[in-house]
Amino acid sequence: MIGKSEPIWRCELMAVPAAKAEPEPRMTARVKVRPKAQLTLPEEIRRALHIGEGDEVEFAVQEDGTVTIRGYVSIPTDQAWFFTPEWLAGEREADEDIAARRGTVHESAEDMFAHLDTLGPPDG
Repeated sequence: MIGKSEPIWRCELMAVPAAKAEPEPRMTARVKVRPKAQLTLPEEIRRALHIGEGDEVEFAVQEDGTVTIRGYVSIPTDQAWFFTPEWLAGEREADEDIAARRGTVHESAEDMFAHLDTLGPPDG
């Protein structure tokens, strides 16, 4: 029994949001920087980035010091048209049509061209 002169302590639990959990990396590696600031990426990292000798990589440094490295592909200028937003939108639409089985299947290239001839000239 608590006497009147003894303080009564009360404990309340307060919910505190958990710190944002960082996702676990798929793999990690540690390497040493050699003279001229060179380093060798371990084979498993090169495979994960789909890069090999002579390929380019891009480094991005975040405010918190996190560094992201990704394989980088330079596009020859004569192929840049393929990567325009309009062309890529058409590619996505074609992929969706194929997945939904929309379209016509032809037995041969000759049959396909004959079918296209019946459609007339393209709009544009």
